[in-house]
Amino acid sequence: MNTRDRPVLVVTDLYDGTADLVITELHGRGVPVVRLDTGEFPTGVTFSAAAGNGIEWAGELRTNTRAADVGDIRALWYRRPSEFRFDHLDPQVATYATLHARYGLGGVLASLPGCLYVNHPFRAGDVEYKPFQLATAIKSGFRVPRTLITSAPQSARDFAREHGRVIFKPLATPTYFDENNVAKTVGVELLGPEDIDDSVAGTAHLFQVAVDKVADVRLTVIGDRVFAVRIDSGLLDWRTDYSALTYTVIETPRGVDDALRRFMDDRGLVYGAFDFALDADGTWWFLECNPSGQFLWMEPPTGLPLTSAMADLLMKGEVTGVFDYGI
Repeated sequence: MNTRDRPVLVVTDLYDGTADLVITELHGRGVPVVRLDTGEFPTGVTFSAAAGNGIEWAGELRTNTRAADVGDIRALWYRRPSEFRFDHLDPQVATYATLHARYGLGGVLASLPGCLYVNHPFRAGDVEYKPFQLATAIKSGFRVPRTLITSAPQSARDFAREHGRVIFKPLATPTYFDENNVAKTVGVELLGPEDIDDSVAGTAHLFQVAVDKVADVRLTVIGDRVFAVRIDSGLLDWRTDYSALTYTVIETPRGVDDALRRFMDDRGLVYGAFDFALDADGTWWFLECNPSGQFLWMEPPTGLPLTSAMADLLMKGEVTGVFDYGI
């Protein structure tokens, strides 16, 4: 098949506005796109793939509106698919069906030959574990605030007492609670030792020394391109009020650049949305990397070509490993 005819596969839910715009961009360039949500399997998504005799995987992946040969997919953008659902089945049968869907369809999608993954679902899954990404960040050379993960209330209180200003952050995001039919997230909180009670013993919690920051930085890596934006807000967590944010496109310091390369290479990532706290001395403190983080909201106020950069990457189906900075 001619390279220009090879489709891009976008794996995400039906309400992903970021994916909508990138797909529109690809369509405008004449690039075929197949979009699917794993939550639509098996009624809205079917597949058949065979391997052996020197062939990795060949067969067809089909949705209600599109079809593609699994061996021809040039790039797979793994965004935010919904969970497999078998609500119509007996719970025990549903558990069986879910496992087989995950390891069957999921396994084939994770082993497509000659395909660029943005990101590979296994690599993205690894990085979603905050202890793992913090360890990788330290190994890569990022400055990381002192962090405690514990289920021991006294350890948490001692940590807060030792460091003075600490924050609590959820270990998994997004974490939603239904409160009077309104979905609410667990946010970042500034705590002292007197605020930490024995409920910490109920599960694992993450506490981190609060950086005395003057601003935040969102650094977005899309293949070979890097876009750094300073976010000024005066907020502990800028995500709590987007109307209070101002944005400035900035350069990435050399030390951060080197650590970024090591982090991406070590974890096998092609895309990453990195958050940093910037202190008065100009030090970038690593907070987290979201391997499937949003970028659409940042494009209008900065003018950065993020949608175009993602379309470029998926269309090209490869990365060179040489960073180009979007400033």
